[in-house]
Amino acid sequence: MTFDLDTIRGKFPALTLTDNGIPRVYLDNPAGTQVPQSVVDAMSRHMLETNANVEGPFGNSASATAIVTELRHAMADLLNAASPNEIIFGQNMTTLTMHLSRSISHLLRPGDEIVLTRMEHDGNISPWLLMARDLDLKVRWVPFNTETYQFDDDAFDDVLSEKTKLVCIGAANNLIGTINDVKSIAGKAKAIGAMTFVDAVQSTPHVSIDVQDLGCDFLACSAYKFCGPHQGILWGRHDLLERLDPYKVRPATDEVPGCFETGTPSIEGMAGTTAAVDYFAWIGETMAGDYQGRYPAFEGRRKYVHAAMDCLFGYEATLASHLINGLQQLAGVQVHGITDPDAMDRRVPTVAFTVDGISPELIATELGARNIFVWFGDNYAIEVSRHMGVFDSGGVVRVGPVHYNSKAEVDLALNALSDILPSAAVA
Repeated sequence: MTFDLDTIRGKFPALTLTDNGIPRVYLDNPAGTQVPQSVVDAMSRHMLETNANVEGPFGNSASATAIVTELRHAMADLLNAASPNEIIFGQNMTTLTMHLSRSISHLLRPGDEIVLTRMEHDGNISPWLLMARDLDLKVRWVPFNTETYQFDDDAFDDVLSEKTKLVCIGAANNLIGTINDVKSIAGKAKAIGAMTFVDAVQSTPHVSIDVQDLGCDFLACSAYKFCGPHQGILWGRHDLLERLDPYKVRPATDEVPGCFETGTPSIEGMAGTTAAVDYFAWIGETMAGDYQGRYPAFEGRRKYVHAAMDCLFGYEATLASHLINGLQQLAGVQVHGITDPDAMDRRVPTVAFTVDGISPELIATELGARNIFVWFGDNYAIEVSRHMGVFDSGGVVRVGPVHYNSKAEVDLALNALSDILPSAAVA
């Protein structure tokens, strides 16, 4: 069986909703995806049938504990972690990163250097800036090329030194969509004895992730970006997690990974996150047979989820290419990001654009009036929008199709823009 869009769309109740008879077109996915029915069912089942805290001496608690265990295994499969005990669950990527930064701070000393880039969501900037402020660390910045929307080959070489202790890098940017060469960057950091923290929030919904192959030390993502609930996940190398000093209440376990999970977790969120991973495994098993051979060392769900991501990446690349081509046909539109049709493998389908003389807010509002959902502004990518020179003029319009979107929906957005832009320019 090959990729079947109709079958996939049938899994998502939200895709059938209308407002005043007008179907909803969800192109706001970089901010959060819709969920399949199986995710809703898993969360509801826990809340109705196994709602208890973990590790208690009764059956309901044992069922809840099993949900926690399965979540760690599911995310280990999705990220190819060496152990489920390397998986930490939390509220969201930003909260987990803030928490981790406090623990990492104990390994650093005044005068040490950390490396940040201008191509980051602020969730991978502010936690580290606050840490640097508190510890008197030096922050070294890596710019990106505003013509190629990528890092130059020597960009990191110019800032890394024997003083570098931590390198923070986004796997894919949430505004312009660029996929970064994390493996190469992590290798450069490792060569000088520095740790690497990866923000994979935007890449996890689109790209097969193998933390062991990447060679990074930490990686964070958010389930609500890959068809799950509003939860965050942090992976860390077990030996390194054991070196850190977790901030926790005294009765909590001292064992990794639980010592990094502050308070009672959202067990229903864990159930939903596992269901989201299983949804991708279903795609990999039933629709991505041609991609399973890429992962001979993987078995079961681990093989299927990675095959699914490769399969879906190809479909999403066709949507991104079609969207970009259509935008480029509209007068006054500038796409900010990689646009070469032969380079879609270097970006996720998150597409940003501006229009001469028209505010991004007005464009997004007009699309919203037509029940076409997109975002506008800096989208928490402050450094990116400043570096591109669009921050002061209202940022960008951000359109983000994913695998459950259709070419027809992209065309609806493009046709709406062809109507909106001329009249907005006159106004």
